[in-house]
Amino acid sequence: MNKRALRADLLLLLTACIWGFGFVAQRSGMEYVGPFTFNAVRFVLGSLSLLPLIVHRRRTRKRTILKAIIAKTGPEPSPKTQPETAFRAFLTAGSVLFVAVALQQMGIMFTTVGNAGFITGLYVVFTPVFGVFLKKKTGLPTWMGAVFTLTGLYFLSAAGHLDRINPGDIITIISAVFWALHVLLIDHLVQKVDPIVLSSGQFAWCGLLFLTAVFALEPLVPSWAALIAPDYQLQSWQSFPALIAAFGSAGSVPAVPSFSLINAFIPILYGGLASVGIAYTLQVVAQQDAPPAHATIILCLEGLFAALGGIIILGEKPGVFTILGSVLMLCGMLITQWEVIRGKSQGRPEPASGS
Repeated sequence: MNKRALRADLLLLLTACIWGFGFVAQRSGMEYVGPFTFNAVRFVLGSLSLLPLIVHRRRTRKRTILKAIIAKTGPEPSPKTQPETAFRAFLTAGSVLFVAVALQQMGIMFTTVGNAGFITGLYVVFTPVFGVFLKKKTGLPTWMGAVFTLTGLYFLSAAGHLDRINPGDIITIISAVFWALHVLLIDHLVQKVDPIVLSSGQFAWCGLLFLTAVFALEPLVPSWAALIAPDYQLQSWQSFPALIAAFGSAGSVPAVPSFSLINAFIPILYGGLASVGIAYTLQVVAQQDAPPAHATIILCLEGLFAALGGIIILGEKPGVFTILGSVLMLCGMLITQWEVIRGKSQGRPEPASGS
């Protein structure tokens, strides 16, 4: 392995680690602010964090084009993306991303961080399966991988109680479906819009949708939680509208136990700048030199890092069934990508979830 490929693999490993521990940030953030408030700030920060990279890439491209013109060599400048096309891409991708993240965040309320990380990884299996409806070839490894992941999912979610499925896991499974749809959508849109610009735009729109949800939906979350899991103990946060109402009536910020903007700021900052801005940039840089097989295997470790984060930081204790389910799911994800790993497909691996 050459040095560039080794560096790329290490960057991808760091990317998977950042994304995996991002699930811990999502869980920890809800100890202080509501789920929609957390994601509204997170995605706006994520969008803004990509702006320096966009400016740098444009300046680099302009210098490359200028040198090519002076030397009268090199490719002709590619036509600029029309603003209407880019705007439609932002709205479409951002809307699907909003649904995927909202469901994922709700699922984390009722399940462990480790489960959420591995179950979200189901998009690796769902993506090629859904590709069948787009007339994309889906071989035997995909179906074998699906059997492994579904079997692992059952053990992971049942966790020793084979007659019961965690409701949070079911919600996270639905979110994985939307993550897969998002991957297929991005695969189509990046042919029309620069991928970094698309990411920043969709993150911005997603953040605005979450900001709307803060006022329209977040006050209803406690009722939903009680309906989904009657024995669920709601975190100590209050919805943002409730805090504003209390502030207006009392004339001062209400004293809410364990509510702390400073404590909430840390997971929000991690989720916005690290999980979105830094990790996405690392992925783009790394996949320029990483063999597709390496990227596929390493990015599948996101769920493993999520489980480790839950154990180390949140004190989650996985049982035998949880470990068995996690191993089966990881094997299923890798089997699904078997053709890429064997080198039969030279295409780039599917974009990761970037949780």
